[in-house]
Amino acid sequence: MSKLPNQGSPSRTLSTVVTAVNVIRALEELGNATVDDLVDHLDVSKTTMYNHLATLRQTGLVVKNGNAYELSLQFLLLGEFVRNQHILYEAGKKEIEKLAKQTNEYAHLSTEQHGLRISLFKVRGEKAVGDKYQTSKLQKPDYLHSSATGKAILSQLPPERTAEIIDFHGLPGKTGNTITDRDELREELAETRERGYSYNDEEEVEGLRAVGAPIKDRDGSVLGALSVSAPTSRMKGTQFQETIPEMVTSTANVIEVNINMADRSSDTPNLG
Repeated sequence: MSKLPNQGSPSRTLSTVVTAVNVIRALEELGNATVDDLVDHLDVSKTTMYNHLATLRQTGLVVKNGNAYELSLQFLLLGEFVRNQHILYEAGKKEIEKLAKQTNEYAHLSTEQHGLRISLFKVRGEKAVGDKYQTSKLQKPDYLHSSATGKAILSQLPPERTAEIIDFHGLPGKTGNTITDRDELREELAETRERGYSYNDEEEVEGLRAVGAPIKDRDGSVLGALSVSAPTSRMKGTQFQETIPEMVTSTANVIEVNINMADRSSDTPNLG
């Protein structure tokens, strides 16, 4: 289980590395930027900025186009490597593709790190909407409490871990339906845990609903969650209350079996 960002040891951090990471984050936020842009954004000297950019260019993490700097495609390769190594992506990719095809909507696969939701994979069904928004969700972490996958994950975490996440990240509202009260969220998570799936009823985006289900390993620890999202005009009635919940929980079960079978195969004794 990953620590929250403020739980490291400050005495062990290197200021130069922190500055380099801040430059990378700034380029992520700005897209591309001149030295002056970065100096203003980070409030550091030009000399410091030039030194860090030179180092990042030498290591291949930053490229220069004209007077502007931007992140290199090395981050794309690193991201693909990290995702391909993740057991949830490996075991769930094909099942998420099937789910999107069956529902004709967006199907999502997410996990938690540092108390935030990370989208590992999403597939667009034939009738799915909101492509630009869904693509942006792959590019940055988000809060857990306002999404179906996030609530499915939170419902399986120990209460002290959930409290720790809320203490650090808070419960900001995204729409008028977002749960921003601790006690209300606690009740919602208890109901989610009991029924085995979660609801997002316009809590992340107005006009959009989703149903999610947790995915656990053979020891019962939550690895992440999956969900299906759709406009309220299509996800309503029995579709919202029965059909989609049955599909997401069934898919979650298949992914869990895939993970457990992979774990069991590694337990086979070597008789050679």
